[in-house]
Amino acid sequence: MGFVQGEGRTQGTLFPVCLEELISDDHVCRVIDAFVDRLDMAGLGFERAEAADTGRPGYDPRDLLKLYLYGYLQQIRSSRRLESECRRNIELMWLLGRLAPDHKTIAEFRRMHREGVTAAGAELVRLARSVGLVKGEWIAIDGSKFQTVSSAKSVREREALERYLEQLEQTDQQDEVIIDPSAVASALEKLRRHPEPEARFMRSAHGIIPAYNVQAAVDAEHALIVAQQVTDHAADNRSLQPMAEAAQAAVGGPAQLINVVADAGYSNGTQAEACEVKGILPHVPVQRAMNNKGHGMLFDRSEFTYQPESDTFLCPASQTLARKQLSRKDRAVYYAGQPEVCGTCALKSKCTTGSRRWLTRHLHDEALRRMQQRTTPEVMQLRRSTVEHPFANLKYRIFGHPRFLLRGLQGAQTEISLAVVVYNLKRMRNILGGRKLTAVLQTA
Repeated sequence: MGFVQGEGRTQGTLFPVCLEELISDDHVCRVIDAFVDRLDMAGLGFERAEAADTGRPGYDPRDLLKLYLYGYLQQIRSSRRLESECRRNIELMWLLGRLAPDHKTIAEFRRMHREGVTAAGAELVRLARSVGLVKGEWIAIDGSKFQTVSSAKSVREREALERYLEQLEQTDQQDEVIIDPSAVASALEKLRRHPEPEARFMRSAHGIIPAYNVQAAVDAEHALIVAQQVTDHAADNRSLQPMAEAAQAAVGGPAQLINVVADAGYSNGTQAEACEVKGILPHVPVQRAMNNKGHGMLFDRSEFTYQPESDTFLCPASQTLARKQLSRKDRAVYYAGQPEVCGTCALKSKCTTGSRRWLTRHLHDEALRRMQQRTTPEVMQLRRSTVEHPFANLKYRIFGHPRFLLRGLQGAQTEISLAVVVYNLKRMRNILGGRKLTAVLQTA
């Protein structure tokens, strides 16, 4: 018995195959097509959204946006590879009507439309809310490191130049110090020409690398990303309030009461209190410093009772620690016992190695205490099951490798905005099915 035979390469057909017949009804290309066609491109900030009356016709930004969404869905982010795909990929031929823009046009579109792509993502979240895929009751926030375009060597050299100039500025204040102006000018010029001045070394699962910290707020109902932001801060403790407010705006506005859950890296008393004022209830484990003096064997701060009516602390020996000073820089209030009382206390050996015991209290300690009370094991389990899955998809199913192709914060933001739109479309298609989602996009 022979093998299954294909058609001969020289065989003609009387009725050529129609592209429409090659794309199934539930195909993701139909989802992308329906989503982009419903957008108000001019209102979202896309340039050349209306065809000009004169001059050479340009490409419709809708077609270029469709191309990028399809590309990121297939882990094709390079403008040159997208140009090549337009000439050989049947799905793209259907999606773009056989258009094949050159790679410069493709790359320029992505570079110019950071705000437009972000606005398109917000429009998709509003649609998801309207069909009940986003509830806005519980939001999980987390951050993850994505490697920059700049290499470790490039960033290391730039930071060395920055340290060199700082040292020159300090020595310039001393007498009889000779500074070579040409060396300073050369260092300044190298800094000015560095292609990615925002890149910083950050700790990641792959070691310490030049990276940006990508923040995401994920709705717990169906794990859709409702807000995202790229920052150059390695730590997450500055991002609780900005991400919570962005999530609140995305799921219903200032009147929407939401619960936000994050890990201990987001512990920030100032931002926690600001969130509560705006109807956002943060659920975050509180980070408190431990008393490591005396080899960790001395009384911890938790052994002392705060008395709000007198703004004092009561120690385990029932003695009072009075308020001594306020440090707005450290956002803390300092309390201390009386030296003559601490010196004769029977518990002194378990309390302090100094002449008296000192304690600090955060300026927003009550907000931290309320936040800690709200944080339960069940809430933290919800966080893990909600926010870690989207990051895995962004890194390895969409990016392919967690490294940006565009330089700088703006370029990174554009890439994450595109990736988040693709992730949300893919997630919605998995939930509703391709046919139903396409119908919703066409009619909503």
